[in-house]
Amino acid sequence: MNELAILDAMQAWHNPVLDPLVAVFTSTSNHGELWILLGIVLLCFRRTRKAGAGVLVAVALGAVVTNLTIKPLLMRPRPCDVNAAVAMIVPRPSGSSFPSGHTTAAFAAAAALWFARRPTAPAGLIAGVTVAAALMGLSRMYCYVHYPTDVLAGAIVGTLAGLAAARLMDALWKQRAKPSIPRGPAGSDYPAGSDSPNNPDDGRGPGAPEMRP
Repeated sequence: MNELAILDAMQAWHNPVLDPLVAVFTSTSNHGELWILLGIVLLCFRRTRKAGAGVLVAVALGAVVTNLTIKPLLMRPRPCDVNAAVAMIVPRPSGSSFPSGHTTAAFAAAAALWFARRPTAPAGLIAGVTVAAALMGLSRMYCYVHYPTDVLAGAIVGTLAGLAAARLMDALWKQRAKPSIPRGPAGSDYPAGSDSPNNPDDGRGPGAPEMRP
């Protein structure tokens, strides 16, 4: 069975109740808005701040790889352009079909939560975002704007972007957590309180020769 046949079979799922729900849901990520909003909300809480930053970085990385790199290189026609007779429930999008940008952003956000460490993201949040990411991929095929391989590729790119973002956040948070060593007087290479040549508290005064037993 070719990919168009799969999409044609999915057209049997269409009904007056499901169509508007899917159209609204898939439109929430036309520019990654749903996942950007998720990242911003997570930034507002101390426990999820690191995960929120990871979500935003992951979505940005995914967009660079997908929309600015792979899509312009491949320029795969969309299924709705190949079969223009199909009834559309969303505005006909332009640009390359491969990979799915909506799916990339969705799985980037989900993967940033999967791989978040110290602290980990809440389990309920991870589950909910993962389900939403999978539904986003299905919605793109339901709307006849992406092939299954577009969605699969988007999920892979998004997952790698989420992993990279989570590791980057680990490095940045680890760097922030390092204790700072108080420095001595201006221009001194010695920590404060140490027996430096310029420290009068060592009993010898500035410039005094070192005393040996």
